[in-house]
Amino acid sequence: MIDIFEKCMKPGLADQIMEQGIYPYFHALESKQDTEVIMEGKRRIMLGSNNYLGLTTHPEVIEAGMEAYRTLGSGCSGSRFLNGTLRLHLELEAELAKFLRKEAVITLSTGFQTNLGIISAVVGLNDYVIMDKENHASLYDACRLSYGKMLRFEHNDMADLEAKLQRVPDDKGCLIVTDGVFSMGGDIANLPEICRLAKKYGARVMVDDAHGLGVIGEGGRGTASYYGLEDQVDIYMGTFSKSLASLGGYMAASERVVHYVKHSSRPFIFSASIPPANAAAALTALRILEAHPELVEKLQGNALYMRQKLNEKNIKMRPSNGDVVPIIPIYTYEEIPTLTIAKDLYEHGVYVNSSLPPATAQHECLLRTSLMASHTHELIDEAVDIIAEVLSRYEL
Repeated sequence: MIDIFEKCMKPGLADQIMEQGIYPYFHALESKQDTEVIMEGKRRIMLGSNNYLGLTTHPEVIEAGMEAYRTLGSGCSGSRFLNGTLRLHLELEAELAKFLRKEAVITLSTGFQTNLGIISAVVGLNDYVIMDKENHASLYDACRLSYGKMLRFEHNDMADLEAKLQRVPDDKGCLIVTDGVFSMGGDIANLPEICRLAKKYGARVMVDDAHGLGVIGEGGRGTASYYGLEDQVDIYMGTFSKSLASLGGYMAASERVVHYVKHSSRPFIFSASIPPANAAAALTALRILEAHPELVEKLQGNALYMRQKLNEKNIKMRPSNGDVVPIIPIYTYEEIPTLTIAKDLYEHGVYVNSSLPPATAQHECLLRTSLMASHTHELIDEAVDIIAEVLSRYEL
């Protein structure tokens, strides 16, 4: 028998880049998650957050969380099935369902857990799930947790999706799953064609809208709203950790589908519920979004502005069909140059995310920049100038 820890002792990429001084992870924040942060003692322009609407610092969101701590305590100490359901959870679910124009919503403790909970419950032993190759990792793990058969289609390739649908036997169920806004590339799923093909072949459609809520669609309602297909997407999934400035996840669907998942999903049944402060913060952020749809317009305007500025500097971005999406990836191609440039930017006061395989394809490494509605044009100008200056020192 070999030592199960043997794999842990072997040096890998993380060890290599630590030795080279270009390790990009676990930088410690010493301030609120905002457009400018203090990170390891220095000011950095934050271009690596999913705080799309800038609500993590909103006084009403903060006060709602503090009040929930004072009145409801620090946690629920149990699952929603047992002692863990608060009136606050029900209120959040009802208001979110109304906002998303779906019959019902169920909330779970994290976005990752939400995907595990939905797919493991809905996709059974004799079912198929068809996935876009660039879907989030949590969706792939969800497929592994289910007992169904997974097929993958090339990213946003509708001919390949149809080929995969043709492989599903007529007597089997099928769920097509796609990100709405893709978290690395910032592009938008071809939802009209996905829905058309789903109807043609009798499949159902699930959209992971973690990066779509608060970003696109009418009033920030997400990808289905963006295309006017709210009645054709069967399941929406989303998170509270991005536009809604909290922690947790949700599924929006018909009343019967939500009822089924509530009583069948092991990740839901056997996990503690969202703590009161997180639920209160998410609910308050949702109400702010509803009351101020101009936040979405400001965010989209910032995305267009930054793309324009990067184009003026001849900085090569990954092509996208979503110019208003605040995820703007800059090509750096290979792993070591990507990490080196990210460190250089960090030292010059701009924080971005390094995107490496398996999050990207081989030789398509990226610097993933992301914006907030609260970024000013002056901050964007400063950041783009620094990015252009740093990139000019490298041959890409």
